[in-house]
Amino acid sequence: MPPLVLSLFPGIGLLDMAFEQEGFCIVRGPDVLWGGDIKHFHPPAGHFEGVIGGPPCKLFSRLASIVAHNVATKGYRESENLIPEFERCVALAAPAWFIMENVPRAPEPVVPSYQVRSLVLNNRWLAEAPAQNRVRRFSFGSASGLHLVLDELTLFENPVWEPAVVASGGTRPVTVKIGGSGKIKRTALLNYGYATSDNYARACRLQGLPDDFLADAPFTVSGKCEVVGNGVPLPMGRAIARAVKRAVYDQAA
Repeated sequence: MPPLVLSLFPGIGLLDMAFEQEGFCIVRGPDVLWGGDIKHFHPPAGHFEGVIGGPPCKLFSRLASIVAHNVATKGYRESENLIPEFERCVALAAPAWFIMENVPRAPEPVVPSYQVRSLVLNNRWLAEAPAQNRVRRFSFGSASGLHLVLDELTLFENPVWEPAVVASGGTRPVTVKIGGSGKIKRTALLNYGYATSDNYARACRLQGLPDDFLADAPFTVSGKCEVVGNGVPLPMGRAIARAVKRAVYDQAA
């Protein structure tokens, strides 16, 4: 029987998909995308071997100062820190292990009786992945302090890479200085930061997905860009899932 794993903050389910492709059985918890509220969720103990999930990362991203500015000047509501909700649900579920995905600046999860070992990973370092410059930290918790070991890392970093996919559409704008003046030209942005159909297809490829991913889903192009941009690249997720299998199940065998 495949390991039963609870997914918290599943979003569109890219990390779930990666674990499913590596043989895990995923049960998805509530998500605001589908009208759910993690604060009202109380998973039962003893039913899940693992818990995976990526709490919202806006507070801890390199763009956090922009978020704070928008709160102060435009009345936007600052994202809440939901890592404590992840910690609470893990404590309730009492799995053998858990994985929390987030940006490197986010605090590590702290759950009683678990030792946490973190791994910072760039999607560019994986041999099978499109060369998207996307850095994430995976915090792996277990009672005995197991480590994740990835066998899929390349020996040399690919010098040719694409900027990270973002939720606003396409990829993070890359400014290029063109011409003798050295000034940044507006056309050099190539519309990378906008939610267009072409940019969405490009974002899907960089995330390891087919161009027509979510073709039948009831989302606008902007909505598709957002949910795909917030997800874990599929090759990265598969590498983490395989590392969990090696750390937990190969060792047990």
